[in-house]
Amino acid sequence: MKVLITGGAGYLGSILTGLLLDNKYKVTVVDNLIYKQLSLTDYCYNEDFTFIKGDVRNLKQLVNLKDYDVIIPLAAIVGMPACDRNMIEATHINYDQIDSLVENTSKDQQLILPNTNSQYGSSTDIITEESPFNPLSHYAKTKCDAELCLLNSERSGVALRLATVFGLSPRMRLDLLVNDFVYRAVTDKLLVLFQASFKRNYIHVRDIANTFLFVIENYDKCVGEPFNVGLSSANLSKLELAQRIKQYIPDLVIIEDEFAEDFDKRNYIVSNEKLESLGWAPSFTLDDGIEELIKGYQFIATFKDRDFTNL
Repeated sequence: MKVLITGGAGYLGSILTGLLLDNKYKVTVVDNLIYKQLSLTDYCYNEDFTFIKGDVRNLKQLVNLKDYDVIIPLAAIVGMPACDRNMIEATHINYDQIDSLVENTSKDQQLILPNTNSQYGSSTDIITEESPFNPLSHYAKTKCDAELCLLNSERSGVALRLATVFGLSPRMRLDLLVNDFVYRAVTDKLLVLFQASFKRNYIHVRDIANTFLFVIENYDKCVGEPFNVGLSSANLSKLELAQRIKQYIPDLVIIEDEFAEDFDKRNYIVSNEKLESLGWAPSFTLDDGIEELIKGYQFIATFKDRDFTNL
C-alpha cells in the first residue's frame, strides 16, 4: 500500500515514517522543513521512501492524491501560542488542508486524521468520544472543525483524538508537558507548577505511531468513528506527574505557584475504552517514557531549548 504523510518530518511523523517502512508500506512524505529538521535522512536509502519538500497549502500541485491508498495529514500549526501568532495560516493548514483532502479523495482511500484532547476543554465528567467539544483556543477550534469536516463527509475517515504525547523522537520537542517536566527536572532540579491539580491523559509517541498502523490494518472496523488514544493508566494531575518524575530524580524540588493558567483549560479524565475494545493496546508506560527521556537528555541538554520546540 502507498501512504502519503503530510508533515512527516515532524515529532510524530519521523517515528511513523520508519514504522510504516519497516512494515513494507511505500511512504511519501511532504514537509516544508520549517524547523530545519534532518529527522528523515536515515530513510533515504530505502527505495520505498519518497520525500517532497513543499507546503501542504500547495498539496494538489505537489502530488496526485489519487495515487495513495492511505493519507495521514500530520502537518499542522500546533498549540495556542503558535496558532495565535498567525490565525489565518493556522486555519489554512489545520482546517483547509483537511477540507481539500475530503474534497479531492474518495471513500476508497483511507484518511486518518490526528486530533487533540484539547478540544474537550475542562470537564468533571469522564471523557468519552460522546463528550461534547469545548474548544477554548483557535488551535482547538481548527482541529474540531477539521474532524467534523471529515467525519460528516460522504467519504468519511477516522479521527484519532490524541492524549498529550511524550517520548524521544528524531525531531524532538521539549514543548510537551512530560518532555518539558523531565527536561527541567534533569537540568534545573526544579519544577514550578500552576494549576497543579489539573488532570490530563498521556501517551508515548511510538504508541501513537503504532495506533496509525493499527487503524490502517483495521480500517473497516474504525471508519466513520473518532477514537480517544491515551494510556488508561495515566490520567494524572500535573502534581502527580511531577511526583512520578521525582521517583527517578530524588533531589527534584516541586513548588506550586499560580503564576499562569492553561490556555485550553485542560482538566479531564479520558476513557480510551472504545479503541481498546477493538484489540488496541499501548506498549509503553509513563515510567518507560520518563526513563527514556532521562537517558536521552544526556544528549539534548547540550543544545539550546529553541532547537527542540514548535513555539
